[in-house]
Amino acid sequence: MLLSLILCAQVAGVSSLEVLPSDRVHPGSTDWLTQPAPWKAGVFRNGGSTQIYLDNGLLRRTFLLGPGDEPGLATIALDDLGFCGKSWLRDIAPEAVIEIDGERLEVGGAKAPAGGAFLDPAWVRAVEAGERALEGEGARAFRLVGVRTGPIGDAGITWVPNAVRHCAPDAVWPPEGIEFTLNFEPTDPSAGGAFVSVHHALFDGLPAYAKWITVENRGVEPFVIDSITTETLRVVEHSSWVETRGVAQPVPSLHVETDFAFGGMTYHNANSHVVRWKVDPTFQSQVNYERKTPCLLEVSPAIGPAATVAPGEAFTSYRTYVLSTHEEEGRERNGMARRRLMRTVAPWVTENPLMMHVRWSDWDTVKNAIDQCAEVGFEMVILTFGSGFNIENQSPEYLAEMKRYADYAASKGIEIGGYSLLSSRRIEPAGDNCIHPETGEPGAEIHGSCPSLTSAWGQAYFDTLESFYAATGFMLLEHDGSYPGTPDAAERLPLQTGLKNSVWAQWKVIDEFYRWCRGCGIYLNVPDHYYHAGANKCGMGYREVNWSLPRAAQVLHTRQNIFDGTWTKTPSMGWMFVPLTEYQGGGAAATIEPLAEHLDHYRQMLISNLAMGVQACYRGPRLYDTEATRDVVKDAVSWFKKHRRLLESDLVHGRRADGRDLDWMLHADPFAPEGEPRGMLVIFNPLDEPIERALKIPLDLTGIRQTTKTSGPALLHPGNQELEGLHVTLSVQVPARAMSWAYLH
Repeated sequence: MLLSLILCAQVAGVSSLEVLPSDRVHPGSTDWLTQPAPWKAGVFRNGGSTQIYLDNGLLRRTFLLGPGDEPGLATIALDDLGFCGKSWLRDIAPEAVIEIDGERLEVGGAKAPAGGAFLDPAWVRAVEAGERALEGEGARAFRLVGVRTGPIGDAGITWVPNAVRHCAPDAVWPPEGIEFTLNFEPTDPSAGGAFVSVHHALFDGLPAYAKWITVENRGVEPFVIDSITTETLRVVEHSSWVETRGVAQPVPSLHVETDFAFGGMTYHNANSHVVRWKVDPTFQSQVNYERKTPCLLEVSPAIGPAATVAPGEAFTSYRTYVLSTHEEEGRERNGMARRRLMRTVAPWVTENPLMMHVRWSDWDTVKNAIDQCAEVGFEMVILTFGSGFNIENQSPEYLAEMKRYADYAASKGIEIGGYSLLSSRRIEPAGDNCIHPETGEPGAEIHGSCPSLTSAWGQAYFDTLESFYAATGFMLLEHDGSYPGTPDAAERLPLQTGLKNSVWAQWKVIDEFYRWCRGCGIYLNVPDHYYHAGANKCGMGYREVNWSLPRAAQVLHTRQNIFDGTWTKTPSMGWMFVPLTEYQGGGAAATIEPLAEHLDHYRQMLISNLAMGVQACYRGPRLYDTEATRDVVKDAVSWFKKHRRLLESDLVHGRRADGRDLDWMLHADPFAPEGEPRGMLVIFNPLDEPIERALKIPLDLTGIRQTTKTSGPALLHPGNQELEGLHVTLSVQVPARAMSWAYLH
């Protein structure tokens, strides 16, 4: 007891934490994907104040406090409380690692007994009893001086659900949960005046947390943060291979991504430069003969940040998001878990306006497009690439004309925006492009050429964009070729000190601009993984030249692309494409115009997207050319809006389109309002004759159990039906070359 009182006095904030309630020690399994979690996130301690628990009933991170005059802290467990009590960790690692002016410094952590396969409980008890210290580099460089809790902040992004446009009805910002901060002060002279805070945000209702660090300079001299590692986890290996014979070993299924993401349309490749699974040289007892099992997670930029921190200033890192997912649960559940994470930490991705890409930017064409959008229920007009729109034109006459466009659109209840190309172009002067580190000349490995965002041109470009939106009232930016992570060998003071600082400095420019856009309510279509910075949409994932294929092939590609893209994206996170006019070639066989002459195909393209809850870029000069065409578009949009809540919910993958038989998907909303359906089945018949068929539909992710009440035109026998385990068999009928649907309550 004396030891715990001394410890509490040394570490401010520990004694005020609530002792972990007995009913939360082993909370029991909850299917958090389909049932409301019974617990809120909190920070607790044990009775002796030797352990701290960051816990939400689904995931628990346990910290061990060290004894002595300079107490340390180490994470000793990361446990999934719902999935068989799975423990992710096998050994201790630093809470963070920073390199300051060439000195590598660990923050927290400890040197545990050798082996690396598991943490000896006897060693933990010895530390708690004061018989062992938390020895290691982290304990020598920094000591824990305080802890702090509070609500989760807004991560520097201002967004209010439904304030500007429609979004998911249950969207919340900032996320609900708790923020937990560990404050460390330096004990090693080599750390200078660096005071480090390690921040965690644990979210209510899902087994996930965010983590980031801040480094404050309380000294009298500036220092440079050469590199940072914000999360290191020694994770239980995915599998134990004695030898590999040249075959890549699988990595643990723990999902990890960051907001320092770019250069890719999926989280995998957009984070490949910062999230890495490595071999653990301390894991001496692993089965692999060469000790090369990839089971050490390090989240650290490949280059930099090389950020200078002046006295009195602070450096804030990127955020890392860790979600407990399990290979054993399958691709569908893990995909829905990731989509739930995105709905929580970036809920603006649920904004999902119906968009038209108007082909020309003259007043008559744009006015007609606005009028047609208003008539049929579309919500946004985009002055597309190649339309003649120039967002960089700062002449007063042009800005006044664009304001005229925006004012007219607003009078019709339509938002308007436009296209701008950032990267994948070479600008003048040549020195304002990224300088290749090997050649010393303009050039980039990504996009071939890339303007430097920290150059004079880059800064003027973003000033121009901000001025344009302030002057015109435009409400969308389609930002093509966003910053892909290109290094730049040039010194560009004061923003960029050189090569090692270039990726961090340029990312900060684009990150801050997107956050500004989000705060202004500007919708962001960005073909890169900038969701965490405020982007709304990225491409769903398609090959552009496929829109020059014959029309029938485009219909199947549409549904295939959506099927494939929505394993990790919500329907609203990815845009698709509908070429009303010729695009990338293909001629008349690939083109919908004249619209009235290809009405059945137009209807199929509309419903192939809308029935999946996905918005496409309808690119052309008009949405309809006759009253019959107008009615087809209007009917499809009205049907979508009537069922919008369910259509924008997550998709359960059924049969992928191949043109040979029915293909189908299931929308699942297990948290639907009382009395509302929890599932919506959409079925497509690509054949020239009607089909009747029995389909076995999985309902586990709808939350429906035992019995479902079914209704809708696709059903031969609507009504109450008993489930067979977690499935229901439905007899369906779908007309030739059509879509039909059914509700499941």
